[in-house]
Amino acid sequence: MPASALLTPTVAHARSFPARHRWTVREFQRMGETGFLDPKARLELIEGELFEMAPIGSFHAGMTRILAEQIRLAVGREAIVDSQNPIWLDEHSEPQPDIVLLRPRSDYYLKEHPRAEDVLLLIEVSDSTVRFDRKTKIPLYARYGIPEVWLVVGPRRRHIEVYRDLQPDRGGYQTRLQVREGVLVPVLLPEAEIRLAELFID
Repeated sequence: MPASALLTPTVAHARSFPARHRWTVREFQRMGETGFLDPKARLELIEGELFEMAPIGSFHAGMTRILAEQIRLAVGREAIVDSQNPIWLDEHSEPQPDIVLLRPRSDYYLKEHPRAEDVLLLIEVSDSTVRFDRKTKIPLYARYGIPEVWLVVGPRRRHIEVYRDLQPDRGGYQTRLQVREGVLVPVLLPEAEIRLAELFID
């Protein structure tokens, strides 16, 4: 029987539309290794889709530096402070958060990227991607059990949105705070106090 005879009208009709390819982390990494992707391109893989990251503006860069420095001084050896490197969530998602506080490990994750269970606190600095971060990335982090996320918003309305208290059954966070002043303390690193007056400097 010819192969065409095995196709029902429904299947034949379905195949007339282009298939959407859902990329895996391995495919994404391989494209980078082989030069298929522009080495200068800033891309991250979110649920099988490649997203071009926004250019890093001065507020974004400066805030990331200030936060990373403050947090390193505050946590000491209680956490590894990582900046703008990948974390592996599953075979289809490998985002690159601005700052991540990781559980200490003697090899500094040399052999593999950190996973969700290694993350103590995740921070995104958002100057032009607030909507995408709120609607896409924060729910993604919640789904994979990231215990706490801070979203630093600026440069005009400077504040930090704090997401904590996971609700696994709802795929989100029970608590959402908006903080503009005072002191912020990560839930899993109570010794690390971040003073917002020293963060939102002019």
